[in-house]
Amino acid sequence: MEWFDAEGYTVARAVVQRGVAAVFGLGFVVVLRQFRPLLGSHGLLPVPAFVARVPWRRAPSLFQWRYSDGLVVAVGWVGVVVGLALVAGLPQRAAPWVPMVAFLLLWALYLSVVNVGQTFYGFGWESLLLEAGFLAAFLGSDPVAPPVTVLVLLWWLVLRVELGAGLIKWRGDRAWRDLTALYYHHETQPMPGPLSRLFHLLPRPLHRVEVAANFVVQLLVPPFLLVPGPVQAVAAALMIVTQLWLVLSGNFAWLNWLTIVLACSAVDDRAWAVVGVHATPAAADPPVGFVVVVLAVSALCVVLSWWPARNLFSRHQLMNASFNVFHLVNTYGAFGTIGRRRTEVVVEGTLERDPGLDAAWLEYEFRGKPGDVHRLPRQYAPYHLRLDWLMWFLALGSSVQMRWFLPFLRRLLEADRPTLRLLAHDPFDGGRPRWVRARLYAYRYARPAEHRATGDRWVREDQGLLVDALSLDTFARRTRPR
Repeated sequence: MEWFDAEGYTVARAVVQRGVAAVFGLGFVVVLRQFRPLLGSHGLLPVPAFVARVPWRRAPSLFQWRYSDGLVVAVGWVGVVVGLALVAGLPQRAAPWVPMVAFLLLWALYLSVVNVGQTFYGFGWESLLLEAGFLAAFLGSDPVAPPVTVLVLLWWLVLRVELGAGLIKWRGDRAWRDLTALYYHHETQPMPGPLSRLFHLLPRPLHRVEVAANFVVQLLVPPFLLVPGPVQAVAAALMIVTQLWLVLSGNFAWLNWLTIVLACSAVDDRAWAVVGVHATPAAADPPVGFVVVVLAVSALCVVLSWWPARNLFSRHQLMNASFNVFHLVNTYGAFGTIGRRRTEVVVEGTLERDPGLDAAWLEYEFRGKPGDVHRLPRQYAPYHLRLDWLMWFLALGSSVQMRWFLPFLRRLLEADRPTLRLLAHDPFDGGRPRWVRARLYAYRYARPAEHRATGDRWVREDQGLLVDALSLDTFARRTRPR
């Protein structure tokens, strides 16, 4: 089976399997903590209403058969337990079929979540996790060498992630091509981290160097992933360093960490030995049935690669798109357009009967997005704050987001406890406000002198109302039959 085995990549396999399983486990923790208030029976975009209008063939999911909040909890806990078992390496000690079944179970359960998750699960890293988890299922187990065809598919996946991101930037906003994108990006990105302001305040010539280096790594380096040996390991290392830079400068859920894990698939055992990590050689040949299944899956992925490959060379390149309902062999990319200014939606409530000019309004505080101008942003990634991310899209002026935002305001009026737990601070301590509204503010980072004088990290300017004052009576009148 020498033609089938990639004996020099056993450490890489272990890193990929455990890393992908860890991200799956984190994804299911997010399901347990956020799915029900966002998408449950009483959620902002309830799954029962979605599956009633969208057939299985367009969104295959366990929840098409039956939905209940209890079933979501069961799915979440199964995902966490199986993910932890794979992180510990327990299924990998058995025959290749055991980790295969475990990863395919994670893939199927998470696919069920993503396909009914609507806009709350409309992120490119959902498809990336599903594709990575599907491929990890066919890497085999510790007693056998990893299949070379699956490793090549993992390298092809990393190539698409990096090259797709580079091409969408080069073809997109002029700010990338003239190397000025980072004049704005650290300030306008969806969810800044604790170091983002410091990155923004770096000298502008350094920002231009950062953009140029990004293009080198994302446009020139990816093809070298397909050249096994030291060249491949160096290419992977450059990508890993770039991704770590992104980890420090922002909060992009698990996108960067998962890309790092996948890039490790291109580091062979000799390169790992240089840093003190030594491989345990495989001792057995893979079962014939396993070989047949792996080759069949590999052939399927080669066929499905036609659509993302064509997209990479298209002048109308799609960003973060899936070409099939199973999220296999997708196309990726990020930030083809850069915002020049930051707008935030600030949600307020009041206990007063009259919401007029003299009313005292109190602000709700979100966990990750900017609000309080004095607060230092926290590092949440790789954890994914779905509501906070959608608030960023809402501030961009997307009318589609009103489908969930108005129900969100109603939940605040009802003092819905699961919804309030998604927030960092409820100014009414669990009580019901009489009115809520949403205002728009322009935000920018405080300059060093401003920060020294006030301690504020942001400076904001009122831009007026997005949603005028609403009460429960307002919603009742809207839904009352005529």
